[in-house]
Amino acid sequence: MRSRYTAFARGDARYLMSTWHPGTAPAELSLDDATQWLGLEILDAPPVADDAKRGVVEFVARYRESSGTRGRIHERSRFVRQSGRWWYLDGVHS
Repeated sequence: MRSRYTAFARGDARYLMSTWHPGTAPAELSLDDATQWLGLEILDAPPVADDAKRGVVEFVARYRESSGTRGRIHERSRFVRQSGRWWYLDGVHS
């Protein structure tokens, strides 16, 4: 999750797409260069066993738009392990 946040902060859509599960990834991803990411707080990341196939991370990410408007994303993200690597599957915002 931290690497995906960093990719958002750096505007690295290529990395984000490479970590998104092919079955749920959008066809295209455009990022707003004017959005400034202000911080990431991991709220919950239950430990997973070495042979686990699924994981969950709950986080809050804060940002500021070019207009000065501040916002936050609160999401519970689901990840799946396939072929020895973790993929972002999807997330539920609250």
